[in-house]
Amino acid sequence: MLAAVIGAPVSALAWGFLALASKLQGWLFSSLPSALGLAQVPDWWAFPVLLTGGLAVAFVIRFVPGTGGHEPAEGFKAGGVLAPIQIPGVFLAALGTLSCGAVLGPEAPLLALGGGVAAWAVTRARGEGADRAKVVIAAAGSFAAVSTLLGSPLAGAFLLMEAAGLGGATMELVLLPGLLASGIGALVFTGLGRFSGLGTFSLAIPGLPHFARPSLAEIGLALPVGLAAAILAVAIKRFALLLRDVVAPRRLLMTPAAGLVVAGLAILFSQLTGKSAANVLFSGQTQLGPLVSHRASFGLGVLVLLLACKAVAYGVSLSSFRGGPIFPAVFIGAVAGIALSHLPGIPPVAGIAMGMGALIAAVLRLPMTAVLVATLLLDGNGVALLPPIIVAAVTAYIAVGWLDREAEKNAPSGERPATRQPAQ
Repeated sequence: MLAAVIGAPVSALAWGFLALASKLQGWLFSSLPSALGLAQVPDWWAFPVLLTGGLAVAFVIRFVPGTGGHEPAEGFKAGGVLAPIQIPGVFLAALGTLSCGAVLGPEAPLLALGGGVAAWAVTRARGEGADRAKVVIAAAGSFAAVSTLLGSPLAGAFLLMEAAGLGGATMELVLLPGLLASGIGALVFTGLGRFSGLGTFSLAIPGLPHFARPSLAEIGLALPVGLAAAILAVAIKRFALLLRDVVAPRRLLMTPAAGLVVAGLAILFSQLTGKSAANVLFSGQTQLGPLVSHRASFGLGVLVLLLACKAVAYGVSLSSFRGGPIFPAVFIGAVAGIALSHLPGIPPVAGIAMGMGALIAAVLRLPMTAVLVATLLLDGNGVALLPPIIVAAVTAYIAVGWLDREAEKNAPSGERPATRQPAQ
């Protein structure tokens, strides 16, 4: 009962956070330049916005309790209870990151904020089982905050179960109230979205052509796709960790500099291709649908340049800003998949499916979540594309683990990379 009661206000707050970030993003990149007399928003406008955003995020990380949430370069994290004093810092750092155009998504801050607000609501709980109740209600708040963002309460459940390593009695204890809270939250998201006209922030890709069944060639191609995704994901993470060590001691100087680098990559792509700089900026959540719909206008060279610029901007953002890793991985995977469709006999929808599933699995190290999210994003084609998605995601997951073990084996003592421990 408490989970159901918590689900509605937490989901409303999550929806409000996403709406505020969207409105602020529109104000910074559209309304403000118009108010300053710019008839069209020039590409260079990204420089002052990301510089200011970097300063704001660096200030929050440096001076507000909680360092703005966990370091995204260290990988996706779930579980635990955010202390009430840390909630403002996570909120402000995420809002600054999302609105200024850094290449990170809202899902990790939503998990932390949803769990923190839900736990704060039951801080006065006392007596036997009070501590466990706080953990359960915090998990329910996280479920409610993030599930509909991923297109389904089930996707949020898979994400939290895999990321937190839930199993046995603990899984049952957390899963049932969490699913209930996220189900209530789905109604809140839908109702508020329709009432306001702002939408529900769903990532489902519209207008995909029908796909009947995969061929043996497509399933076979999923193996090298998964391997390539693992190599790319490991490269991005290592790059982000190296930059993080440079950024952390000089946060107030280096985070704004990182913002300028992201802006420079977006402007470089726009100037060389004539395409919008927004394809490189932001998490990719809003840009995914237009990219897929207008994929015929993106030549192979444009796609390769977009993949390179987005991947580097992603690594820079991971090192310096605060946000989630899922949506940039989805977007980069879709770009790679569209590039794959230039091979003979590979339909675009199949390439997109394999690219997204493989890169989500490689970045998150959560293969079941990757398969489910990729399937849901493909709407009616998801079930038919399950075989190549599964092969690509599992291959990427195994390859990432192997690459990490090899790096750890060959690294000098004291320089071994951090690896994600399997759930017990």
